[in-house]
Amino acid sequence: MYGAPALPPDFVSLPYANPDAPKGGRVVFGNTGGFDSLNPFTQKGTDPWQLRFLSYEGLMGRSWDEPFTLYGLLAESVETAPDRSWVEFTLREEARFSDGSPVTVEDVIWSYETLGTEGHLRYRGLWGQIADIAQTGERSVRISFSEEDRELALLAGMRPILKKAQWEGKDFANAPLSEIPIGTGPYVVADYEAGRFVTLNRDADYWGSGIPFRRGTMNFDEIRIEFYGDQTVLFEAFKAGELTVLREFNAEKWATQYDFPAVTRGDVIKTEIPHEKPSGMTGFAMNARRAPFDDWRVREAMLLAFNFEFINDTVTGGAQPRITSFFSGSELAMHSGPAEGRVRDLLDPFADSLPPGTLEGYALPESDGTARNRANLRRAARLLTEAGWSVEDGVLKNAKGEPFRFTVLLRQGDTDMQTVMEIYSRALERLGIEAEVQKVDDAQYTGRLAELDFDMTPFRRALSLSPGNEQRLYWGSEVADTPGTRNLMGMAQPAADAMIDTMLTSEDREEFVAATRALDRVLTAGRYVIPIWDFDVGRIAHAKELKFPDQPPIYGDGPQWMPDVWWYEE
Repeated sequence: MYGAPALPPDFVSLPYANPDAPKGGRVVFGNTGGFDSLNPFTQKGTDPWQLRFLSYEGLMGRSWDEPFTLYGLLAESVETAPDRSWVEFTLREEARFSDGSPVTVEDVIWSYETLGTEGHLRYRGLWGQIADIAQTGERSVRISFSEEDRELALLAGMRPILKKAQWEGKDFANAPLSEIPIGTGPYVVADYEAGRFVTLNRDADYWGSGIPFRRGTMNFDEIRIEFYGDQTVLFEAFKAGELTVLREFNAEKWATQYDFPAVTRGDVIKTEIPHEKPSGMTGFAMNARRAPFDDWRVREAMLLAFNFEFINDTVTGGAQPRITSFFSGSELAMHSGPAEGRVRDLLDPFADSLPPGTLEGYALPESDGTARNRANLRRAARLLTEAGWSVEDGVLKNAKGEPFRFTVLLRQGDTDMQTVMEIYSRALERLGIEAEVQKVDDAQYTGRLAELDFDMTPFRRALSLSPGNEQRLYWGSEVADTPGTRNLMGMAQPAADAMIDTMLTSEDREEFVAATRALDRVLTAGRYVIPIWDFDVGRIAHAKELKFPDQPPIYGDGPQWMPDVWWYEE
């Protein structure tokens, strides 16, 4: 995107992979909930989230040690126009699907069109920005874009390529569980039982095992995913040896509950992985499409009532720092205090429509750490009064006499979030607010979110050091009311749209960083999410036979780290 790739044309492997890693062994993961689909590319159904990372590939692949940099995968070469109005890829002659058939330009064109019109929402945005896609040679395809957006050439390189012939005469968007898309990736589904487990085997004839991008990666012979009803049962399965790896997101649990016999014997190792990526946002999203959360004063009152310091101490032992903005912990994060310099220049045209604090400076409320949180609750009560709410007989009501009631939608088995809500709801009761927690299974939860049928719900958006077009899916006005949108909070803010446009058209790093910092201000001061704790390091407990390279990528843990570059060694 900016400058030159860090690796030379003759690089041997990615810098965080061990090119001499042995092949073999197995790794067993655990997921909560279930699945009713093995097609990760459609809007319908729930699939194992790991599948699209293991079995499918794009024309190019990301280096997780560099923002905004791709290297050849299915494509042996790439060429772009000076203004990036088009990009042309040439396929590797040896590129094959898992059934041994060659990858053709026809497959590429079909994949782009099908995913762009029938696939999951995350794939549709790019198709709307493609003016033309055409074959230019036996193994070459050129994609021309309909608008100025410098990231589109990179996005085009990362679309998964599927086999056209598999879907002739079939309904791609509504395929049954048994119809698993054929991909080009290193792993294929070998066995499964709906809702209980999926087993993937490494393809012994995988076409890309010798290319530099893949050396030292995808080393396990077998990857198995077991499914459990909730996190508690899953943890017990790990302690019993049914699973060989577990990611832990609670620092207190990591410090106090990983002392079971397998750990003390040394059969299970605790590993922490540092990273340099933004915090992203983890917390509780408020649905701003509907009252009462369509009023920023109400959303600020909800933030004031959320006693983070006390809740964090109760749930994580106070060991995890709070997320302070969407890009906190990175150079892309907004600075404290008033907006200055280029950030101010970008936001000034929208001054009249920006939430209070965007330009002046905004910081999340802090409590005194006590259970009562009196000062913040008093401030919350004043804001609610300004917004037209008043207490009658201990119940907060609006001008129509309607009580302030809302529901919190949770997945069954999400024990940490249940604990958080139990504490939070008691604080809300003191304001006269009733919060009802609704716990539903995975299928119901996915369906409710798709239909935007919730008041408040847990929210997680992992953000990278290379934010781009996905920001439109996360916060863009155009998709705010679209069923299945990733813009869960229903944010529709012209300033955010403009900052994303600037990010996508900036020709230098300085302008890009300024636009991202400005977007961070709009998001944070909008008070759409109640942030909780940051995952400041990755935490993985694993069988001692599971090994990994010494140097993680700057992005730290994730599917690109575990299982991609780990290996099995007795």
